[in-house]
Amino acid sequence: MVMTQYAFAFDSSKCSGCKTCQVLCKETYKLPLENLYRRVLNYQGGSWKQNENGTWVSQGHFGYFLSMACNHCANPACVKACPTGAMRKDSDTGIVWTDHDVCVGCRSCELACPYGAPTFNADERIMMKCDMCKDEVGGGNTPLCVSGCRDRALDFGTLEEMRAKYGDGDVEVEPMPVNHTNPSLVLVPHRNAQKTGTGTGHIVNMEEELDA
Repeated sequence: MVMTQYAFAFDSSKCSGCKTCQVLCKETYKLPLENLYRRVLNYQGGSWKQNENGTWVSQGHFGYFLSMACNHCANPACVKACPTGAMRKDSDTGIVWTDHDVCVGCRSCELACPYGAPTFNADERIMMKCDMCKDEVGGGNTPLCVSGCRDRALDFGTLEEMRAKYGDGDVEVEPMPVNHTNPSLVLVPHRNAQKTGTGTGHIVNMEEELDA
């Protein structure tokens, strides 16, 4: 039983897509080119039409950003799928982390996670993921992505604190999956957010944005 469940909160209406959270995390932890702990997704829809004057006019265009990392789920699929016990959920904090001493890089967690949080380090043959900066948190600080967010779109605390501050939010908005694992995330949707499964848009990030 988890004594305290730490959680992220994310207000999509405040996010400008600057990727400071993504870059700060990657640079601090010296992650390889192909690996990210946090990704900023750019979700857009609609189209453009050229009128008789040659001007391009938006046709129901919308867009918003989602800054996503591991959600440290109440029922983490990665922990259940891991055959060696390398994926662990801390009983005191609820943080899901990877024990690299026993990880064999089988990628079972990667296949199981609906949020794409675990990432494979091809050089070291191990799985890597956000551990909510557990050493920082253990020292009384906040995760680096939160402290570095210039838009104040990210927040951190216990799940109860985040819900008291932001409400229950909604974790089932595009491009998020249907909730099967009870993520420890309070997501405040953008006003243009579309419900999971009903979206008309798509992720428009270039491939290198989701690696670099």
